[in-house]
Amino acid sequence: MNKALIVVDMQNDFIDGALGFEKANTVIEPIVEKIREARNEGWSVIFTQDTHDENYMKSEEGSHLPVEHCIEGTEGHKIHGLIEAERHSEDKVFQKSTFPSLELGNHLKKKTFDEIELCGLVSNICVISNAIIAKAARPDARIVVDAKATASFDDSLNDQSLNVMEGLHIEIKNRS
Repeated sequence: MNKALIVVDMQNDFIDGALGFEKANTVIEPIVEKIREARNEGWSVIFTQDTHDENYMKSEEGSHLPVEHCIEGTEGHKIHGLIEAERHSEDKVFQKSTFPSLELGNHLKKKTFDEIELCGLVSNICVISNAIIAKAARPDARIVVDAKATASFDDSLNDQSLNVMEGLHIEIKNRS
């Protein structure tokens, strides 16, 4: 089987920066372990990185979420140190200016992945968006989100997003 792990937006601004929240710290170690396990099993490891510029506040997203974050070249844009330490030079990194990455979807469509697992931040925004992109790109693949390796600033929205993904035939594992 050909498998991929997608690590979504594990960037400083979502952990302890401009949009950081306490539960974001709880997913770091599980994601480090997931990356190591994926490598040991021969999976592809892919990263997404929320990427904005100095005009963010003038963007559609900025008008709804008026908090500058993940500005390219800043500390907040960088992938968290413990996660970055696990990244290899051959890993694909998709910088995206909005929640999902169409470029990621096009990449997945060209591949023969039978299983794609997603983890990272934020469950009800970028994780769900990219899980749906993965499902659209590889409709016959098993798409999985690990509930212990994703989080939201809002527990209710986290639960709702996991429910919506299940309704879209995205498997949710490790849900308590």
